[in-house]
Amino acid sequence: MSSRPGVEAIELARAAAALWWDEPVDLQFVAGRENQVFRARHASGDFALRIKRPGYRQRAELLSELNWMAALGAAGLRVPTPQPSRQGRRLEAVNGQWVDVLSWMPGDSLGERLSNCSESDALAWFAGLGEHMAQLHRASDAWVKPPDFSRVAWDLKGLLGDTPLWGAFWAHPHLSPDDQALFERFRTRAAERLLAIHPSLDCGLIHADLVKENVLIDQDGRMGLLDFDDGGWGYRVFDLATALLKFTDSPHFAARQAALLKGYQHLRAIDLAALPLFMALRAVTYVGWVVPRLDEPGALERSERFIRVARQMCVAELERRVGAGA
Repeated sequence: MSSRPGVEAIELARAAAALWWDEPVDLQFVAGRENQVFRARHASGDFALRIKRPGYRQRAELLSELNWMAALGAAGLRVPTPQPSRQGRRLEAVNGQWVDVLSWMPGDSLGERLSNCSESDALAWFAGLGEHMAQLHRASDAWVKPPDFSRVAWDLKGLLGDTPLWGAFWAHPHLSPDDQALFERFRTRAAERLLAIHPSLDCGLIHADLVKENVLIDQDGRMGLLDFDDGGWGYRVFDLATALLKFTDSPHFAARQAALLKGYQHLRAIDLAALPLFMALRAVTYVGWVVPRLDEPGALERSERFIRVARQMCVAELERRVGAGA
């Protein structure tokens, strides 16, 4: 992640801020990977000004994301609220780039809380996250989408097709011949299984990136969900797999997984038989995701970790299918 924005990004952020506020605001750069994000401090409050990554999403997709977030907020979920510009628009074009503004959500990330809490508190956070995911899915199903609603699909094509949403994981340039063969075999077998079980899977809108950095907890213990950039249509169990994957090395993983699933099922029923498959699917997406980012600081170490985890997950899933006679 960039530690500082370039001059062009700063100038663009200032020009964008003028479309939302008629007086100067203090802009503090906070993130710079998928979006250039600035914290805008204004007399009326703090906001997140986001300069969207060129070419990553089309206008209809960006507006759909904002409309979805607004609907979730109206349903009672704690998510950032889209802020209309002075012209009443949720999305503006500035020097050829799309920009939006969201309410600022204060709090610590789930990762920060987990690094300094008891395990009983950690289990409570996982149960709460499970409940919030269930609420997200339930509210998304209840929401009547506008006719022009458009988001990506984490379906068979988006996960395992020739051009997956996060890249061709089996074509990572640093794979050993054995890993490449393993990932190609997994791709084939996973596609076959998805086709077979698709009718029984719960599908709808999903967040698709509920990692610990995208879950915030405020000083009153209220949980909120951030970063809907990759949200779209998909399998609901994929959201559960995403939240769990980064904790598989924890000695407390089994208890944390049980707490998350119990929290979810407390509010909403879901078939978990395919969870191991989706853990493997989530793992290989990161192998594809890192390929265009291999020149970033720390990317090689991150890439090696992604490949290692994906290898473990794919081997386990393939052995499970063989053991089950599939």
